[in-house]
Amino acid sequence: MRTESLSFETANGPTTAYTALPDEAGGKAIVVIQEWWGLNAHIKDIANRYAKEGFIAIAPDLYRGQVATDADKASEMMHALSIEDGLDTIANSIDAARLAYDISHFGITGFCMGGTFALRAACELEGLSAAAAFYGDIPEDEILQRLTVPTIFISGTKDGWITPEKVASLESATERFELPVHSVKYEADHAFFNDTRPGVYNPEAARDAWALVVGFFNDKL
Repeated sequence: MRTESLSFETANGPTTAYTALPDEAGGKAIVVIQEWWGLNAHIKDIANRYAKEGFIAIAPDLYRGQVATDADKASEMMHALSIEDGLDTIANSIDAARLAYDISHFGITGFCMGGTFALRAACELEGLSAAAAFYGDIPEDEILQRLTVPTIFISGTKDGWITPEKVASLESATERFELPVHSVKYEADHAFFNDTRPGVYNPEAARDAWALVVGFFNDKL
């Protein structure tokens, strides 16, 4: 495995994507979208883990170089990032990676804020074949109805942000609109996948979710 930085342009200026490349790349890639903290060591580690599973991993820097270490700053940066800007950065990272690495199939995943963008991107962007969104916010029905790619939505029943009520609304929309969404719930808190946060990390749920999404992407890409 090797890593490098992929530079590309967006509507609001240049940025980069952290890229982890397996020893033998097979043309399948996972776009990894950051939590509200930014493109930090944890997100890069997840990208590396995907590369070790044989995927090219692309983690676009939605904050263009900024990383937060406290919740107040993270909240400020997340609220300053528009959905349009984030989606544009994701779309341009996909285009740049397709050219740079000869990628044929893309999946997308994300966590917290990244889960919001992963689900939204699966609804709105071309070129994605599968999505796995971890505890992200649910878009309105008008957006959800556009979802056509296989999607796993992963949540925690103890989550105070993406509450069981919000997840139930997604499940209701899935039934009403016959969406290709599989809802997976763990008895865990928000951000349970983040092994750098011992207060919320749930190793059993994280291991199970990882095996689930890797198998899912292997099947769909």
